[in-house]
Amino acid sequence: MKQLILTLIGKDRPGLVEEISSTILSHHGNWLTSNLSHLAGQFAGIVQVEVAEEHLQEIQDALHKLPGLDVRVESGENLQAQEEPDTLNLIITGNDRPGIVQELATVIRHKGANITHLTSKQRSAPNWGLPIFSAFATVTLPAGTVKENVIDALESITSDLIVDIEES
Repeated sequence: MKQLILTLIGKDRPGLVEEISSTILSHHGNWLTSNLSHLAGQFAGIVQVEVAEEHLQEIQDALHKLPGLDVRVESGENLQAQEEPDTLNLIITGNDRPGIVQELATVIRHKGANITHLTSKQRSAPNWGLPIFSAFATVTLPAGTVKENVIDALESITSDLIVDIEES
C-alpha cells in the first residue's frame, strides 16, 4: 500500500468534502487522516490517503480532475511501528501582533523540538483593546528534553504570552 498526502485548495462550496471523499473511495483509496479548513471563502485541506499500488495512477488522475480544486499529490512514508516521541500539546494565548508565529516557531526550533500540528486564530478582545492570538500546537521533543524548559522559553518571549499544557 502507498501513502499519499494530498493538499487541496479552491473556492469552498457545499458538498466539496463529499465529492473529494467519494472520488477517493471510488478509486480504491482509504481516507486516513485530514485537516480541512474554510479560510476567507476558500477550502484548504490536507489529507492522508492509502491506496494499493495498482490504483495509484487512477486515483491521482481522478483527484486532478476535481472541478475548481487545485490538487497536489505527494508520496508519504510508510512508517513502521516505532517508539513514539515525547509530545507536548500546548495552548498558547497572548496579544496578537505581526511575527508572533515566527517567534514561537523559532523558540521551539532552538529547543530542538518540531511543530507537528498548529491551529491558530485571531479573535477580538473588546475589553483589552487589542486582538488576541490563540493557538493549539502539538510539539514533538527530542529525547531528554525537559518539557518545562520549552514552556519557560516560550513564555519568556513576552510577558503577555500564556502557555498551558493540555494533558492527553
